[in-house]
Amino acid sequence: MTRVVLFGAPTVIVVSLLFNSGGDAELPTSSPTAEASVTASAPADPFAAADDEERRELNARVAAMPPGLAEPKMREIAWQLLASAEGSTLDWRSQYATIEDTGDGTGYNAGIVGFCSSTHDMLTFVEAFTAEHPDSPLAPFVPALREVDGTDSHEGLDPGFTAAWKKSAEDPAFRAAQDLVRLKQYFEPAVHLAKLDGLGTLGQYIYFDAMVLQGPGSEADSFYGIRKAAAEEADTVAEGGDEPAYLDAFLEAARTVMKSKKNQQDTSRLDTAQRVFLEDGNLTLEPPLTWKMYGETFRIPS
Repeated sequence: MTRVVLFGAPTVIVVSLLFNSGGDAELPTSSPTAEASVTASAPADPFAAADDEERRELNARVAAMPPGLAEPKMREIAWQLLASAEGSTLDWRSQYATIEDTGDGTGYNAGIVGFCSSTHDMLTFVEAFTAEHPDSPLAPFVPALREVDGTDSHEGLDPGFTAAWKKSAEDPAFRAAQDLVRLKQYFEPAVHLAKLDGLGTLGQYIYFDAMVLQGPGSEADSFYGIRKAAAEEADTVAEGGDEPAYLDAFLEAARTVMKSKKNQQDTSRLDTAQRVFLEDGNLTLEPPLTWKMYGETFRIPS
C-alpha cells in the first residue's frame, strides 16, 4: 500500500443498541446523531425534526424510492470505496482489526469507520460494547480511554491496547458491532437524507463518506455544516436544482473543510475519486470504477 490512513470523525454512538448478536434492541428510524446535534444554524435533518407520524411518512417515501446505494451490490461498493479512503485497501473486512496512531493528533485510529481515541467515538463505542461483553479484551482499557479522551495521549493504553483491539476483532460480535455503527450511525442517515434531497447513488455515497469523515454535527466543519454551505451555492435536486451542480458545490464545501484541518490535507477521496466519478457523469456509480487514493490506483470491475 502507498499509504494507510484512518480518518476519525467525532460521533455519538447509540448506546441503546444491543451490540450482541442475540439482542432485540429496537433500531432507530431517524438519524440519532443529527437529532442530538442539529441546530438552527444548519439545514435541519427532516428525520430529526419530525414527530413519529411524520417520520413514518418520511421512511415510507424513502422506501418507495429506488434502492440506490442501499442495494446490496452497491452497498458493497460503498464499503470498498470507503476502505480505500480509510485504509488504502478494497478489502474492507481487513479493517476491523486495524489500529494505529498516524501522528495526526487524534490518537489511536481503529476499525472500519476510523474510531479515534481522542474524539470520544472510540470511548463510547468501547463502553457500549464492553457493557454487553464484559469479558472483552478491551474491558480493562475503558478507564484509560476515559482519561485520554480529548487528547492524543496513549497513557494507560500502551502497551496492551492495540493487541486487545486486534484480539477483539476475532470476535464476530465485535465485528457485528462495528457493522452496526457504520450502518445506523452513518450509512442509513446519509443515504436517506440524500434520497430526500433527490440525489442518485453517487450523491448518496458522497453524503455517506462526508458523514463518516467529518461526523454528523451541525458545526461548519461537520456534515450538516458542509450541506448548509453547499445549499447556499446550489439547489438540491428536490428543490429543482441540477444534480451535478449541487454535487460540485458539496464537494467544494467538503474540500474546504478538509483543507482547514491539519490531519486532512490530502483530499484524494474527493479530488481523485468522487470528483472523477462526477466529471465522468457517473451519477449512478455504476462499475467499472477506477480512481486513485493517495496516488494508488483502485479498480472495481463490472
